[in-house]
Amino acid sequence: MNKDKFLEKIVIIDYGSQFTQLIARKIRECGVYSEIISFNKIKKITNDQKIKGIILSGGPLTITKKKSEALNSNIINLNVPILGICYGHQILAKKFGGKIKISKEREFGHAIVKSKLKSSITKNFFKNKKTLVWMSHQDIVHTIPSSFKKVAYSDNSRNAIISNENKKYYGVQFHPEVSHTQNGKIIIKNFLFGICKIKKTWNLKRQKKILITDIRKKVKNNKVICALSGGVDSSVVALLLKRAVGNKLTCIFINTGLLRKNEEREVINNFKKKLKLKLIYIDASKIFLSRLKNVNNPETKRKIIGKLFIQLFEKYAKKIKNVKFLAQGTLYPDLIESKTVTGSPSSKIKSHHNVGGLPKKMKLDLVEPLNSLFKDEVRKLGKELSLSKDLLLRHPFPGPGLAIRIPGKITKEKINILKEADYIFINELKKSNLYNKIWQAYAALLPLKTVGVMGDKRTYEYTCLLRAVTSEDGMTADFFPFSKNFFQKVSNKIINSVSGINRVVYDITTKPPSTIELE
Repeated sequence: MNKDKFLEKIVIIDYGSQFTQLIARKIRECGVYSEIISFNKIKKITNDQKIKGIILSGGPLTITKKKSEALNSNIINLNVPILGICYGHQILAKKFGGKIKISKEREFGHAIVKSKLKSSITKNFFKNKKTLVWMSHQDIVHTIPSSFKKVAYSDNSRNAIISNENKKYYGVQFHPEVSHTQNGKIIIKNFLFGICKIKKTWNLKRQKKILITDIRKKVKNNKVICALSGGVDSSVVALLLKRAVGNKLTCIFINTGLLRKNEEREVINNFKKKLKLKLIYIDASKIFLSRLKNVNNPETKRKIIGKLFIQLFEKYAKKIKNVKFLAQGTLYPDLIESKTVTGSPSSKIKSHHNVGGLPKKMKLDLVEPLNSLFKDEVRKLGKELSLSKDLLLRHPFPGPGLAIRIPGKITKEKINILKEADYIFINELKKSNLYNKIWQAYAALLPLKTVGVMGDKRTYEYTCLLRAVTSEDGMTADFFPFSKNFFQKVSNKIINSVSGINRVVYDITTKPPSTIELE
């Protein structure tokens, strides 16, 4: 998150939770500025930074082990309100003399929390003295510090909410930042406005100005090439760069051969003709397909694609003098799944071609102005930059493209089959006015052939998987409940129109446990 020394702020100490950035996102939605700082950089925090409150995140660590992190006294010395969440709740309790134990039963998923005492942190949170929350823990606060009081409990967490009203220290065992917790935002608002007394000073207009200023400071008089995919993320980056550095920007659009049907023509039309951006088009479809030949492993696919992207960018950068930077539309969920941006011990889920897939040695420095933002924030920022509605509402499309929607070996035949099936699916969503109700939708081609019957003849062709999810930020997602009529219409059209497919299935898995993409 970009720093603004003139703003009052909330500082989030990151202990490695997959949900840390969700805390920041919820705070920003409330109109409040926030910064994320790794737990191992706490010493850099000083009491002259207009900090109005501290939030301690969750994390994969366990306090029951000797090597667990202790709560740094530097935080306590700031004399500001503190809210501990999950691991943060436990580390706060331990700091003041509480005892943490491994619970006999783990608590993952929904749980009922019941009210015991009134507290500033739970004002208007409970309905009939109980509410539904999202838990994700095994350790519990077994004994609370003598200076704290028990505010609420669940069947498995006897001290699910604790408070020290005099010091304004609060701990919650559940995750109020996730959408699964009913009224979770009320906990955050109570902390921000009722306890920290912070003012609303954060908005996207301010954020846009800060991002543009940061780009100018970083780039200076050097030139930048922007990796343009045609999606909303790289489009917003391109417009930010255009505002920041003007004609020092050159956009490069690489046709990997793994794009959706007609996508290359749409990108060239939108960015070269409509937005008047300096654009270099590279058709590298043959070399990408050649490098991916007989590759099965999804991580290997991503790394091959990432490495080849950079090689091509560096090759064409040589033709433009004084190019020092490569700009990308990397978002925070990409970084969360690939690696941590704060140095905290969060788990790696998969490499993104523009994050974990990048080669270790690069001749270009990265400019990633969106890497602390979620997709919905990027769309709002795009609106501030006057990006067209069609581009703003476009579904996310992965950098590796169709490569990760064809599990197993990739061939030209499979790519062509998938392009047609995906084109039909997306068009039917638009015709049925469903496209804008869905976060992301796509067709995938499974490495599975099945027997079918068409025109009284036996067929042995591929299975097409359809996926459509609803989400707020891409961190969690649920499948979209299509009607039977829609399924029948799309299935019939794909099978009748696309040679090579004789079976259509629908993926009803949520995220978690699965990811939105297949690979």
